[in-house]
Amino acid sequence: MKKAIVAVVCALTLSVALCACAGDKTEKPSQIVVGIAQDLEDSLDPHKAVAAGTREVLFNVFEGLLKPDYDGNIVPAVAESYEVLSDGQDYIFHLRNNVKFHNGNKVSAEDVKYSLDKIAGKMGDTPMIPAYSLMEEVTVVDEQTVSVHLSEANVDFPSYLAMVNAAIIPKDHEAYDTEPIGTGPFSFVSRSVQESIVLERFDDYWGNKAYLKRVTFKIVPQMDTVVMNLRGGSLDMYAHLTTDQVAQLTDDFTIMEGTMNLVQALYLNNAVKPFDDIRVRQALCYAVDRKNILELTSEGKGTIIGSSMFPSFSKYYLPELSQYYKQDIQKAKSLLAEAGYPGGFDMTITVPSNYQPHINTAEVIVEQLKEVGINAKINLVEWNSWLSDTYVGRNYESTVIGVDASYLSARALLERFYSKADDNFTNFSDPEYDALYEKVLTLTDEEEKTLCYKEMEQILTKDAANVYIQDMAEFVALRNTFEGYRFYPLYVLDMSRIKPKDIQ
Repeated sequence: MKKAIVAVVCALTLSVALCACAGDKTEKPSQIVVGIAQDLEDSLDPHKAVAAGTREVLFNVFEGLLKPDYDGNIVPAVAESYEVLSDGQDYIFHLRNNVKFHNGNKVSAEDVKYSLDKIAGKMGDTPMIPAYSLMEEVTVVDEQTVSVHLSEANVDFPSYLAMVNAAIIPKDHEAYDTEPIGTGPFSFVSRSVQESIVLERFDDYWGNKAYLKRVTFKIVPQMDTVVMNLRGGSLDMYAHLTTDQVAQLTDDFTIMEGTMNLVQALYLNNAVKPFDDIRVRQALCYAVDRKNILELTSEGKGTIIGSSMFPSFSKYYLPELSQYYKQDIQKAKSLLAEAGYPGGFDMTITVPSNYQPHINTAEVIVEQLKEVGINAKINLVEWNSWLSDTYVGRNYESTVIGVDASYLSARALLERFYSKADDNFTNFSDPEYDALYEKVLTLTDEEEKTLCYKEMEQILTKDAANVYIQDMAEFVALRNTFEGYRFYPLYVLDMSRIKPKDIQ
């Protein structure tokens, strides 16, 4: 993943409200305002958070027993260390003795047991991730030790405990949806619906304290106002910018370039006509010119991919799949004719209106599909509608979106295509794929698991489960009065390392 700072651009108008001292503009700022595309409306309870945009904010508030570091390693968090027994069926976690919740209470082994039981579905909720249901028994060994027995061995289990959805929360707290309490470097202050989410530094944090006293995430649902907000001073930072937006900024912002660690694709509902026919799906893959999409939407930046895996998961990534479908208009037309659509057909591409990069990609796809007689139209919907109707309700034909990996494992990207998975929003179904997925759950040998995952990726490509486009280039604008932002290997915004410039 490219992490270099590539340019310094655009306008300094830091508002007095953001200064540490309103009367002295030379004071270093202690607060920052970060623009985000949508409100956190799915849930402030980390165990229920579905949307990637929610997790990227809550990452600052919550921690699990473990967490990922900047290099993609799983490292201790609430747990100081852990042991793996029985080839991955039993785990012993030794807790740190100085971890506090944001309400000031010390984290206990009982809190950990409660949190793990909750995510395992033992409190009545459906587990967010199937692997959580493997937790057959969570036992408090003593005040600083918790053991977990799984119903079957799973060497990936630590990676599941390093995600926001596995956060440790206090067992005696009830208002999780409105007053979240975690152990992270920032604590929750307030939320104004469709306006902002405010966090403040948690001074009793067990690890390296955050530099900034306050972070305000400001909801900016209209992408065409982002640059105006940055240049006008009401925003200090914005991630997921387009190249056009970057070009409109001048010399008071640092622009950092990385990758989003997303699989952007034209996702197809495999259960509705005509996308239930593999020939139609393959025709779409041959009709699309992905290099042209990157050139027209991001000046060629981004990485073309050919399956549901992105390059930063290098251990599992198969670069050759990006060349499996090269644009071939005649082959696309031939496949459509063979499937009974010699004149093409009409289709709808549903896109969330607050994600301009996905809209831009959809617009290019619409033009490219015309060459094979397919008349596609874009249906822009609000984020909440996309989440409820498209993702959860599966009431759509196709959609352009980016799918992230919520935890550091190939399984995070591939399990959603298992035919029985609750989050299989594309309704993909392939017996061979299902068999491989069920096999991989039983494996403890990492090399053998990796080979299975690669076979699964190949099936998704050959079956044309979706029209895979790219791992999108990520552009982050940060006002020059701040420094320290780093890209994470997951789709999160880590605010803990951002600091006023020249602070050691």
